[in-house]
Order: sequence, then structure tokens, then C-alpha cells
Amino acid sequence: MKLHQLRYVREVARQNLNISLAAEVLHTSQPGVSKQIQLLEEELKLQIFQRNGKRLVGITEPGKAILGLAERVMYEMENIKRVGEEFSHEEEGVLTVATTHTQARYRLPAAVKAFMEQYPEVKLTIHQGNPTQVAEQVVSGEADIGIATETISSYDKLLCLPCYQWNRCVVVPHGHPLLDDLPLTLKKITQYPLITYDFAFTGGSLVSRVFEKEGLVPNVVLTAIDADVIKTYVSLGLGIGLLANMAYDEERDANLARIDVSHLFPPSTTYLGIRRDAYLRGFAYGFIQLLAPSYDKKAVQAALKD
Repeated sequence: MKLHQLRYVREVARQNLNISLAAEVLHTSQPGVSKQIQLLEEELKLQIFQRNGKRLVGITEPGKAILGLAERVMYEMENIKRVGEEFSHEEEGVLTVATTHTQARYRLPAAVKAFMEQYPEVKLTIHQGNPTQVAEQVVSGEADIGIATETISSYDKLLCLPCYQWNRCVVVPHGHPLLDDLPLTLKKITQYPLITYDFAFTGGSLVSRVFEKEGLVPNVVLTAIDADVIKTYVSLGLGIGLLANMAYDEERDANLARIDVSHLFPPSTTYLGIRRDAYLRGFAYGFIQLLAPSYDKKAVQAALKD
């Protein structure tokens, strides 16, 4: 059994059983990937993948167990590489942060700027997605740190540190009837087409639970992961927008009026998530503390041990 065989098996699974795509990612040939997987299966005396002719169509039960172990092996190999890099190239490396658009656009810039000034030799990569995608990128090892709200805290493999709380506002064009009908209520919101985040009404989110508790169904006509997209369509008169307070800027969004709705929704918590079995480089701890000053290296390591 060889490490590259485990790497091939893992990548084929990641590419939805498409060997050609896996070969491209691995910078090798399709026949080479197929051959090494077959050799591994012969050594183990079992099939990892289900086949229809030469095409892979599924993963066997023992294959699922092997994939889980392969993921752990490959992740620990990455941890070992990080240890070596930490002591040989302390100020160099790559840090990948997965986060939502709202956090990346409105909350992270100050921390990112300070980080790049403090660690000029570190390449910082930011991946954007919805909270589920953020959490899954950290779980899979594609990202070192995840920053998101709600969903990320439900993953057992992740240590999630609460960073800060935030609430919401409704944005409307100037002259909108809601501006003369304050205070705003949930029922009043349901009387207008609503534009909001694509994850606000999925997976039993905090927002959806608030409406459900009152027996109300909002008229969601458009969703997006980007707060700027929400504001654009509100500006076009397609509905009212429900978004994070931090996403509204009085100067930049002067064409819209903001109505605070903190009295309607409990605050949400943004979490910083890392894998519990991760070996973090020194600069990763540095980024965490820049974003959440109370979490220095000692505090994070103590939380990982709990």
C-alpha cells in the first residue's frame, strides 16, 4: 500500500467518481489513476468502488471505511508537512480562509489588511460560499479556517469559537410605505416581496424559526449570497431587503433607507471554525487573534484540548 494510492482514491471520490477530473487535479494520467486503484483493491482483496463496465458508479461499504481512513491519513500527512514548514520557514506559507460574502466584504478587511502587513511572505486565500460550504471546506481540509454564522457550529469535527454577534436590518428605497409605518413588525414584512440571503430560510435557520413561531410565511421572491446583490435588486424596486446590519453603509448605500429590526430577531453569532485535529501554523494563530483579539495561541490550544 502506497500513499499515492490513497491520494488517488480520495481524489476520485472528491471528483464524484470522475477519474478524468481526478487525474487532472493530480497532474497524472487517467490510466495511471485507474491502475493504482486496481492495484490497491487487489492488495486489500476487496473493491473500493462499484463499477458498471469500466465506469465507476458508486462506493462500496468497505470502500467508504477506507475513504474515511484515507482522509485521515492524508490530513495527518499535511499536518506533518506543516510542522516541518513551521520550523524551517516560520514566516512563509499559505493560509486559506473560507467565509461568507458578508463576512468577507464587511467584517474581515481590517484583519486581512493587518495580517498581510504582519506576514508579508504568507499567501492568503479567501474562499467565499454559504455557511454550509464554508464548514465543509474546513472539514475536508480545503480551508484552514472557516468564518460563518449558525451552520458551522453544528459540525462535530470543528472547534468553533464565537467571535462576535450581529443583527439585521431591512433596507427599502426612500419613500417606501414602511418608513411611515413604524415600528416594523414581522407581519408588516410579510406584506411585501422579500429579498434576502439564500441560506436565511433553509435548514431551520434562526430567521425562518422566528417567522414560523409567529405562524407567518414571508414572501421571499429572490435570494442571494451577496448582500450587494440584495441591495441592487431592492434599488430596482423588486422588494424589500433583509440583511446584516454590518452590510449597510450610510454613505455607500445612500440611495436606500435602513430600518433596524434587532427587536424582531435575536442576535446571531459568527463563529471561527478550525478542525479539532489541525496543526495550525503560527501565522494562522496570528490571523485568528487579529479577527478575535481574545483568542491568542494559548487560548485556542486550550480550547482544542477540551
